[in-house]
Amino acid sequence: MDSLKKRILFSALLLGIGFSVVAQPPPLEVTKETHPGAEPPIWVSLSGFSGEAESVLRFDLYVQGFNFTNADNAQYLIIGSNNGNFQGRVTDRYNKGTLLAKAYSGASLRRQTHLFVDEFMKALGRAGISQTKIAFKKDLGSTSEIAVADFDGAGEQAVTADHTIVAAPEWAPGRLALYYTSYKLGNPDIFYHDLSSGQRRVFSRYAGLNTSPAASPDGRRVAMILSKGGSPDVYACNADGSGLLRLTATREDESSPCWSPDGQWICYATKIGERRVLCKIPSTGGHPQHIPTSGVLSPSEPSWSPDGQWIAFTAQMSNFEICVVPAGGGAVTELVTGEDPSWSPNSRTLVYTRREGGRRVLSLLDVPTKQYKDISRITGSNSQPSWAN
Repeated sequence: MDSLKKRILFSALLLGIGFSVVAQPPPLEVTKETHPGAEPPIWVSLSGFSGEAESVLRFDLYVQGFNFTNADNAQYLIIGSNNGNFQGRVTDRYNKGTLLAKAYSGASLRRQTHLFVDEFMKALGRAGISQTKIAFKKDLGSTSEIAVADFDGAGEQAVTADHTIVAAPEWAPGRLALYYTSYKLGNPDIFYHDLSSGQRRVFSRYAGLNTSPAASPDGRRVAMILSKGGSPDVYACNADGSGLLRLTATREDESSPCWSPDGQWICYATKIGERRVLCKIPSTGGHPQHIPTSGVLSPSEPSWSPDGQWIAFTAQMSNFEICVVPAGGGAVTELVTGEDPSWSPNSRTLVYTRREGGRRVLSLLDVPTKQYKDISRITGSNSQPSWAN
């Protein structure tokens, strides 16, 4: 081979190597902002883990926007072991740096793994969700009960044994306590239930409907739907039941109140004419404002994200669809078929209900990537989940 041919071949090899480097996926910038349905997953690789530890890692990471590949294509390499206790190290393959290196002891392997994932999220500037809890309604045919579990379905515990219809569990912020509706006394009444002591009391027992309790972010007030005025309307009162204030009087069958994170507004579903819409009203009283949800029909069951940016809701299209809209209204992003959305503390993940045949399944949804996974540890038919914030 003459020198000219050698130079051409060498140049071609260099060109090929150049194209190979450019074709590698660039590192993804991990931010706290949520871009619904528009983000690719962040690729990670796992090595050295087995059994329960590997299963927990895959679940926790997937529902927070990560997916799995080999070490040559991952942005983060997660290496460790779980021989008795959990040990793990996270390396950023692009920046060649170690984000996290930890060993755990003194707790169950599942909890150690959850703690490691939360530490990983913290290193990325995110809030972890691995130690949070959900409440939900267990559908038992003609009756139902309230239960709670860890966010991944582990440690399920019964809250009620009323042997009647119960509904709409909602957490009291900062406390291991729930509000919910029960027909235990023959009427749909709202109860307050302290889970640490097991004690409960009637919170609202007006004539007619008492339902959809929602505590303000500071826990000092509670919004609810009462029909004592002749139709289901939005009311609010203090956490001790005093100071009841009627906020709406439209006779349009309001439902599902939820609070803005600053406690200044209450969002709810209602009707304008014959169309179901979302509105918000000052929590101390005033004029309601329509929240536009362009492109979808019959929005209901709103849930305001803890960071204040988004409202998730159920739209009744050909199916029930989980959607999000900016808190001020506007263009809607349809995410997945389902209903009953509730935000996690990280303002990124939703728990919701998915219908499967004759039963209802609780699932977790990563809003930016649309990745979802059923909470398979919770068996039976379940609905109306609420995430503790």
